[in-house]
Amino acid sequence: MSENFLPFALPEIGDEEINEVVDSLRSGWITTGPKAKRFEEDFSRFLGDENLHSIAVNSATSGLHLALEALGVGPDDEVIIPSYTFTATAEVVRYLGATPVFVDVEASTFNIDPKAFESAITARTKVVIPVHFAGLACNMTEILRIAYNHNIKVVEDAAHALPCKHNGEMIGTLKSDVTVFSFYANKTMTTAEGGMLVTANDDIAKRAKIMRLHGISRDAFDRYTSNKPSWSYEIVAPGCKYNMPDICAAIGIHQLKKLPSFLQKRELLAENYNEALNALPVILPPQPEAGSTHSWHLYPIRLKPDCGVSRDQFIERMAQLGVGCSVHFIPLHLQPYWRDTFNLEERDFPVSQALFEGEVSLPLYTKMTLEDQRKVIEAVNKVLNNG
Repeated sequence: MSENFLPFALPEIGDEEINEVVDSLRSGWITTGPKAKRFEEDFSRFLGDENLHSIAVNSATSGLHLALEALGVGPDDEVIIPSYTFTATAEVVRYLGATPVFVDVEASTFNIDPKAFESAITARTKVVIPVHFAGLACNMTEILRIAYNHNIKVVEDAAHALPCKHNGEMIGTLKSDVTVFSFYANKTMTTAEGGMLVTANDDIAKRAKIMRLHGISRDAFDRYTSNKPSWSYEIVAPGCKYNMPDICAAIGIHQLKKLPSFLQKRELLAENYNEALNALPVILPPQPEAGSTHSWHLYPIRLKPDCGVSRDQFIERMAQLGVGCSVHFIPLHLQPYWRDTFNLEERDFPVSQALFEGEVSLPLYTKMTLEDQRKVIEAVNKVLNNG
């Protein structure tokens, strides 16, 4: 790859994160311990509610699995999810032997269509997982209303949505049962690998904490730091190994502090794209409604049919011009396992299919300079004008 190639995404790691990791290495406590606990407390404060339970895990996938397990999801249950999402949203349903029920999304937002959600409800429906695509919140007011009326639990897949507001309320503080965030390397903040399960429910929090570390009744940190003999513990459930190490949490502590400035940079880059690409044959990303905010994890454009190039040709030509792009997502109704196992057909997901066929995600990350962005904009213009 050329040294001048602009990648699709890069994390922004500073000396603060590096020094905190080094401090963890020198302390001798490198697995889940004091820094993971500090990160959890900081995260609840960042969301604006110190009474929330923030539980650090090793991935958002782990958090989703723990959330569904804590809600008692099992083989007789159905969980409604959008087809337009990453496979992790669906695979955690199968971990528990439950059945994912796939529904279409809104063309205007890429997010789950509340009407499609309501139409898919059956007597077996136990949970709905709305996915906040690209950092734009779903219509949670309507989703929560429908869920409440049908006694359905709500687990928000907020892998893209930090920080993000719906009608003035921060995602993570709504009336959902659980919200799960991702700190993967390309997200709005990172811990290298990691995630956070957030809930206001004491019972869900207690179960998730137990299940994230082998079903042990006490955290290892508590057992190993006690000044009295404290070796005894009980296995109360067949748990998982989903804890976040302090080395990862050390990165997260400082990434979280930088998140407001990260958001400002992402908003600036998004505004620049909006202005520069407005006259081109593309559909720009949906904007947040009044009172809501967008995290701008992604900047997804849609190529219009008359743009002169196919989506795949666009990506290839952008790469030739030194710019990396991506596609979010290949809908699950097109993925062999989900398609074949649940007999999914394109005609059942017309909006998801149409969005996928034209969607391209342009580079948007905080390490991007304005000169980097100009390179992207110039490349987009060259590809579409030469189409």
